[in-house]
Amino acid sequence: MGSQKRGLESTEEVEDEGPVDKIEPEQSRKKLRKEKKKDGESTRASSIKPMERLKKRKALDKDRRGIASVNDESKPVQTGMELKAADDTKEQPASSPSSGLPEFHITVFKDLASVNASVREAAVEKMVMELQEVQKVYNKLGKKALAERGLQLEAEKDDGLNNCAPSLRYAVRRLIRGVSSSRECARQGFALGLTILLHKIPCIEVKSLLKLIVNLLEVSSSMKGQEAKDCLLGRLFAYGALVRSGRLVDEWNSDKNTPYIKEFTSIIISLAAKKRYLQEPAVSVILDLVEKLLFKTCSGPNITQALAGSGSAEPWVEYNMDLGSEGITWTGYQAQAQILPAEVLLSHVLEAPGINDWFEGAAEVGNPDALLLALKIREKISPDSKIFDKLLPNPFSTSKLFAPSHLSSLANCLKESTFCQPRIHSVWPVLVNSLLPDGVFQDEDVVSGPSTIKKHKRSRKCSSSKEDVAKNLQYFCEVIIEGSLLTSSHDRKHLAFDVLLLLLRRLPASFIPVVLSYKLVQCLMDVLSTKDTWLHKVAQHFLKELLDWVRDDDVRKVSVIMALQRHSSGRFDCITRTKTVKDLMAEFKTESGCLLFIQNLTSMFVDEGDASEEPSDQSQTTDDNSEIGSAEDKDSVGPLGNSDFLRSWVIDSLPSILKYLKLDPEAKFRVQKEILKFLAVQGLFSSSLGTEVTSFELQEKFRWPKAATSGALCRMCIEQLQSLLAHAQKGEGQKMEGQEGEGQRALTNIREPFDLGSYFMRFLSTLCNIPSVSLFQTLNNEDEKAFTKLQAMESRLCREERNCLQERNLRLSATANKLHALRYLLIQLLLQVLLRPGEFSEAASELILCCKKAFSSSDILESSGDDELDVDETPKLMDVLVDTLLSLLPQSAAPVRSAIEQVFKYFCGDITDDGLLRMLRVIKKDLKPARHQDADSDDDSNDDDDFLDIEEAEEIDEAVGIDEAETGETGESDEQTDDSAAVVGEEADEEIPEASDDSDGGMDDDTMFWMDTYLARIFQERKNQAGGETAHSQLVLFKLRALSLLEIYLHENPGKPQVLSVYSNLAQAFVNPHTGEGSEQLGQRIWGILQKKIFKAKEYPKGEALQLSTLESLLEKNLKWASKPFKKNRSSENPSKKKQSASRNRHKMIGSLAQNSIFWILKIIDARKFPESELREFFDIFKRVLVGYLDKKKIQIKSNFLKEIFRRRPWIGHHLLGFLLEKCGSAESEFRRVEALDLVIEILKSSLFLNTDGNGQEASKKMLKSHLPKFGLLIKVLVTKMPEKQARRAHVRKFCGKVFQIISTSNLTKSFLEDLPPDAHVACETQLGESFLALKKLGRL
Repeated sequence: MGSQKRGLESTEEVEDEGPVDKIEPEQSRKKLRKEKKKDGESTRASSIKPMERLKKRKALDKDRRGIASVNDESKPVQTGMELKAADDTKEQPASSPSSGLPEFHITVFKDLASVNASVREAAVEKMVMELQEVQKVYNKLGKKALAERGLQLEAEKDDGLNNCAPSLRYAVRRLIRGVSSSRECARQGFALGLTILLHKIPCIEVKSLLKLIVNLLEVSSSMKGQEAKDCLLGRLFAYGALVRSGRLVDEWNSDKNTPYIKEFTSIIISLAAKKRYLQEPAVSVILDLVEKLLFKTCSGPNITQALAGSGSAEPWVEYNMDLGSEGITWTGYQAQAQILPAEVLLSHVLEAPGINDWFEGAAEVGNPDALLLALKIREKISPDSKIFDKLLPNPFSTSKLFAPSHLSSLANCLKESTFCQPRIHSVWPVLVNSLLPDGVFQDEDVVSGPSTIKKHKRSRKCSSSKEDVAKNLQYFCEVIIEGSLLTSSHDRKHLAFDVLLLLLRRLPASFIPVVLSYKLVQCLMDVLSTKDTWLHKVAQHFLKELLDWVRDDDVRKVSVIMALQRHSSGRFDCITRTKTVKDLMAEFKTESGCLLFIQNLTSMFVDEGDASEEPSDQSQTTDDNSEIGSAEDKDSVGPLGNSDFLRSWVIDSLPSILKYLKLDPEAKFRVQKEILKFLAVQGLFSSSLGTEVTSFELQEKFRWPKAATSGALCRMCIEQLQSLLAHAQKGEGQKMEGQEGEGQRALTNIREPFDLGSYFMRFLSTLCNIPSVSLFQTLNNEDEKAFTKLQAMESRLCREERNCLQERNLRLSATANKLHALRYLLIQLLLQVLLRPGEFSEAASELILCCKKAFSSSDILESSGDDELDVDETPKLMDVLVDTLLSLLPQSAAPVRSAIEQVFKYFCGDITDDGLLRMLRVIKKDLKPARHQDADSDDDSNDDDDFLDIEEAEEIDEAVGIDEAETGETGESDEQTDDSAAVVGEEADEEIPEASDDSDGGMDDDTMFWMDTYLARIFQERKNQAGGETAHSQLVLFKLRALSLLEIYLHENPGKPQVLSVYSNLAQAFVNPHTGEGSEQLGQRIWGILQKKIFKAKEYPKGEALQLSTLESLLEKNLKWASKPFKKNRSSENPSKKKQSASRNRHKMIGSLAQNSIFWILKIIDARKFPESELREFFDIFKRVLVGYLDKKKIQIKSNFLKEIFRRRPWIGHHLLGFLLEKCGSAESEFRRVEALDLVIEILKSSLFLNTDGNGQEASKKMLKSHLPKFGLLIKVLVTKMPEKQARRAHVRKFCGKVFQIISTSNLTKSFLEDLPPDAHVACETQLGESFLALKKLGRL
């Protein structure tokens, strides 16, 4: 601090070091007394200025410091015992016992600044008790007696404390100086001590205290900012201590005309005028005085009892004083007592000089503190007082206070309350308490008991009060929040959000729409969409507090969601780039909350578009410094599109409620029904007689918007309805899987009460029968017939399913599953007829025919003559069903595809081979290839066809019983030739069969009718659209959907022979170059199905239908592909690295596919246990592979792959050992010969070490003995033609050593040496050395 503060603190430090009358030596004490006497005389003289007094004080401080330093230097070095004695003397009292006064330890002042509140309180308790004892003895003895006893008193001062003991006078002055200190918690502790001291010791006069505060804490012009601030705050704390001590009230009790209350009030007002940050705490001091004046002060308990909270019938209440933006608090204690008349306020406080001018100019200059004082004092005096006419209405009432005209006059005061940010001004809680009183809303959420006349009257009165409060709140939000704060600066927007948080703490849920108004939501969106302003964090904090407030209350949650979305046209999350609404919707956990939300969404959809009625000018909620959302966001939320956009959000939101909802099946079904009714009513129907229709059968009332719902919204409702039914069906399936062990009873319990599809069809039928209700669009004759037939068929299947469930038969359970799946597909198809008229009537008729043929009961077959079936002339049921399902796949939505997959899942066990091939043909189908293919592309195409040629399908189809005509057509459709013109013409004929009469390829009309109807739609759509990219992408999408059905088939039928046909076709589609180039996703999908559902499946194809010739053909093709080298693309001179990498990766994947296919085929052949006589061609295939491996460099099959084959299937290696030994000796490639030696070792290991039983070892020994001459010839070749490279020579020596070891272990050494040609002995000794010599030595034994 400045000079004054340093002087004060230095004085405190010196005084803390010892007692007042023992600090200085005797000589210096006389000198100081003289200076003090001179200083006292100077204070009496009016001519001396404050600056001169400060100079004298500084000189006094210097003298004292000099004396203290001399004393310290004169002291000798102290030992440990002396230091302890010094510590004991440091606690010397301010009054010595010899003087006759009790002890007073001034060390308590240090504890008053402690951060710990309990330490401060203990220090105050000790100080007050000691000073009470000192003053009590002082009053009893008197000054003269004390002087006779040797007590040296201080010089007389004109401070008004003549009747106080020296220690008390010292304590009062030091407490006053201490409240100006900013050290730690000094203000709080010294103010607390001053409060209690003034309350307990009445000899301290108020007049003297007021004078002391001014003199000791005077602010001069030479003080710096912080010094002046400390003094001003110290004076404020000192005045607060005086008020809360109750001494001013005591003065009024003793003299009703006392001038001190007016003087005190005037001093406080003048102090508040000095600095802005002093106004609010000054008002707080005045309000404390008002409270004291209205309560008759009584003597409280002692401080120990007060702190303990016991020992008195009048408990002491702790209070906190908040000093505006400084954030400084201090604590004192006040007593409660009896209420006195309020006229004292008019005659003392309100008549103080300066206060009337303060009130009159408050509205004009914007003084929120004057408004706060007026509001608080008005509660204590007569409502008819005119002193507050400039601020408050007269006569006063809450309705008049919050009237728009009066709020406009207060707006300036409230706007200026931003100076104390980030803290909110005290006037706002007062206004909020008046605006939202507790009593009106305390029973809002409580269920009322039995009604009586008295309760009805109270209810009407409460309702009237709520209406008044709602009106006042609306005016307050419109005038103050929206009209004054939100349209102003960032600081005032910040204040608006803080005030709203105050309102939320008391706000009932029914008032949320009033607070979250259009302008507020628009402002919130503007701020949240702009992240580069400091106001963004304020808005985030407000949003977080808002979400925390509504999190555990569904009513609040619904109201907040409705307000945010209504005023943002359903785009709050989109504009603010948050997940606020989405997260709130995910937090509904109860049935009541979901139903309330659905009810509000329905009302929002049906009512007129309120969102479009609000002004769209966002500048009403922004200032020049605000950043409004992007132009794209503003344009997309125009007045014309607001209503439909909001309604589209409602439609999208309804089904999403169920996404995270975890309820019991019955409660969830009730929620689903409410959502279904809304979507069905708004999406499928319209009313011709008004906007409201009552169904007496359902006992419900249905409403529609006044303006007709657009076709786009109706289609959205139908799509969401389809999704809802699909999720319901999926949920039923999961529950059935979870309760499979409980049998048919569990299936019946799941389906019967909670079948959402059945409920929808009954609801649909009921609404269709209401005369004034019709479908939202008129259907043509075909669609109308299909719609009616679908309804009838679903009803019949529902009855049939119910009969099957009632039988409780496991065989009928499968039938019930089929019926249930077909019912949901019929429902989805019915909705598709409404969604896309004219496109699905034919598929609906075919599906109805399938239903009639599949379930040929008398009930289902009852139909008109047009639907009679000629069994002899129609294709098989499953062929028709597969064709129908495939025809629905290309253009169907996800819910329809889900229903198709469910039907296929239960019917795929009965699918015919012809039907399966129809599905596989879709996977292999390609669009027209390019007219000009380069030579490399043709070579690649031929190579691909060489892998799994389509002609092989004839053998595969023969194995699974497929007609040759179908097989031949399949081969033609997929075979690629070098003649590009022929390919184009051939595929064009197959793509669009109706384009030419000669395009049937020799097939009859019936075959053509049932073939490729689903593909015709794809290609016809391609003709109608520009470019082939769209058609290609649609074909890829169609293939992906068909692959989903094939995956289901493989999952349900893993061991059927038809799996081999599926594998063959999928492998052909995978290696097709168009698959890799056209869609990486399609290739990955096929790869995944082959790996997971075929190669890694627990079961594999079995049965006599699997022909060895088919397996051999597949094996040979895969071995060829596994041997195929990688070819670089020759079409471009410098292909990019990305293309080269993609081509190399594809080659690796195809090689991996070939290897996995070989292992899988060998597993199937091994499981069949074919006799060796039938495996001649099988072994010849491997012999050809080995010959190519040893003699041709282009054959790049991996030796490790061949070793793995011999390791997994040892019997193959045993049969090929002799052939391999011969070919190794005559191999043209030295590298391949050396590499093939590992194959020989692998065969020997599998034959000798795997056969551990006696018979197996004997057979292995016999087999080895039969091949000894060939081993001898091979070793002769190896040692006579030793490789030049050292690594290869080492490999040959290692091989020979292992062969010698195996021969010696089998006791065939002598036979081997005899079979070894004589000329090879010398070469072996030369090249092999010790290993061969050891073998010869062993042979001689």
